[in-house]
Amino acid sequence: MAHTPPIPEGSEVFEAAGHDHDHCVDHALQAAETICTREGARLTPLRRQVLELVWRSHEPIGAYDVLARLQREGASDAEDGRPAAPPTVYRALDFLLKYGLVHRIESLNAYVGCAHPQEDHNGQFLICRTCGTAAEIEDDAISAAIRDNAKRIGFAVDRVTVEVSGLCPRCRSDAHA
Repeated sequence: MAHTPPIPEGSEVFEAAGHDHDHCVDHALQAAETICTREGARLTPLRRQVLELVWRSHEPIGAYDVLARLQREGASDAEDGRPAAPPTVYRALDFLLKYGLVHRIESLNAYVGCAHPQEDHNGQFLICRTCGTAAEIEDDAISAAIRDNAKRIGFAVDRVTVEVSGLCPRCRSDAHA
C-alpha cells in the first residue's frame, strides 16, 4: 500500500490564489505520456485532448461537457475524421480511467484528473457543494478502515472511493462574509 502523504492544511488542498494551473496540466500530460509509453498504450490526440479538458476544468466535468468543448474546438475522431461524438468521448474517458489518469466522481457522474497517476492509491475526494470544486486527498487509514470493516462482514472490496460533500475554504469564507 502506498505511503500516505501529509494532507496540506487549509485551502492548500484546493487551488490557491496564484496557482500555476498550466504547470499542473502540463505535468498531467507528461505523466500520461510516460504511463502510456510504459504500458504500451496509445495516447491518441483525442485522448490527450480529453485529458487536457478534464484537467483544465476547475471542477469535475461530465462527458457531455467534454464533448461540447471538443465540438467547439472542432475536434474530430482521428480514426475516421468525423466530429467527436458521445461514444468517442466515453471511450477516451474509459481509456483514461483504465490507466489511472482520471477519477470518476460517481455522485456527480463526472471526471477529475488524478493528482498522482503513477501511484496505486484509493481516491478520496472533498467536493464543495456550492462551487463544485473537488480536491483529491489520500489517507491510507481511511481505506484500511473501510477494507477491514468490509472484510469483517465477508465483503470483498474491489476499489475504495470516498466522496465527501461540504464547503471549500473560499465558499466557507464567502458564507461568513
